[in-house]
Amino acid sequence: MLIAGDDLTLIQDTKDKLQQAFKIKDLGPLKFFLGMEFSRSKEGIIMNQRKYAMELISDMGISGAKPASTPLDLNQKLTIKEYDDISGVFGDDELTDKESYQKLIGKLLYLTLTRPDICYGVQTLSQFMQRPKKSHMEAGLRIVRYIKNQPGLGILLSNRKSEHMQAYCDADWGACPNTRKSVTGFLVKHGDSLISWKSKKQSTVSRSSAESEYRSMATTVSEIVWITGLFKELGQKIVLPVHLFCDSKAALQIATNPKDTTRGQNT
Repeated sequence: MLIAGDDLTLIQDTKDKLQQAFKIKDLGPLKFFLGMEFSRSKEGIIMNQRKYAMELISDMGISGAKPASTPLDLNQKLTIKEYDDISGVFGDDELTDKESYQKLIGKLLYLTLTRPDICYGVQTLSQFMQRPKKSHMEAGLRIVRYIKNQPGLGILLSNRKSEHMQAYCDADWGACPNTRKSVTGFLVKHGDSLISWKSKKQSTVSRSSAESEYRSMATTVSEIVWITGLFKELGQKIVLPVHLFCDSKAALQIATNPKDTTRGQNT
């Protein structure tokens, strides 16, 4: 159990009340919780999953393997098709041991709690849980080899007080070769601290890059609304409006002109 607050007296009173009702042991300042490690510095609190990552590398038997520089190969197109219409080449065989692949993806999903850099690769591989192929397993092991580069990489929760929030979003138009759906990616920062991030395939097919970018903005705005509501309940002031950054001029024009119902041209 974690007890957090800005009043040390109230925290101690809470511990005393719990001690009266239950047999508990006070472990002191937070250092390790559910596979996540916490360390303090002059800049703030650093949250990572180094021990969890090292155990994953060991379990996959690649402790001596060469680290990868990127989570996924840029030119590799992962698909569920038996036959590639574009290249005219038959796909690779399905895995006989599907559970090993499913366990690997489950462990990588938990690692995304402190590793935003692998979110895109993990969400891509999680689409093949029912019928994984050898290429999918190889791509999953590549992500583990990428983690081997910096197993202690994590999130810095800055101690600098801030009332400003900003968000960044982007979309990869038609990125999924199986469904031709686009992929949304966003992150939200509170001051210098990264507090929310996601990489997710969109629910519908976008007919232009402007449309996919606009959908990405809409998803990010929904997240911002939820976070600002949570901060309000916690009594934390947030300066409005929240700045949302997007690199699509067409999507920005649609967002700033509600009367414009066009989907925009390919950009």
